[in-house]
Amino acid sequence: MCRLTAFAFTGLIVCPIAGHAAILSPEEASSPITESATVCGLVASAAYAALAPGAPTFLNLGRAYPDQVFTAVVLGSDRAKFGTPEISMREKEVCVTGKIFLFQGNPGMMLRDRKQIEQR
Repeated sequence: MCRLTAFAFTGLIVCPIAGHAAILSPEEASSPITESATVCGLVASAAYAALAPGAPTFLNLGRAYPDQVFTAVVLGSDRAKFGTPEISMREKEVCVTGKIFLFQGNPGMMLRDRKQIEQR
């Protein structure tokens, strides 16, 4: 069942994807196969939208925006836990762990805790 979340301010709907825990590449995560997983890949682009509602930081794995394969999102309310991930994680291999949801038609993951992201 889809639900409105912190992304509601941009008209986005988050739909959890059912399944089991797995370790996936950004391309493998593009199929709706799992609810909780670890996705590992290159942060091809990253941006902090400080003036947008919720002040999100976007970490795009696999390919750079606007052709990203997978997006990990840190909301401004959690940003202090991560420092400046748009700088420190850009062009780094990372693994993110959490629930996969659809974000603008692409799979994504909300990062709420620093333990959810690990640089490889």
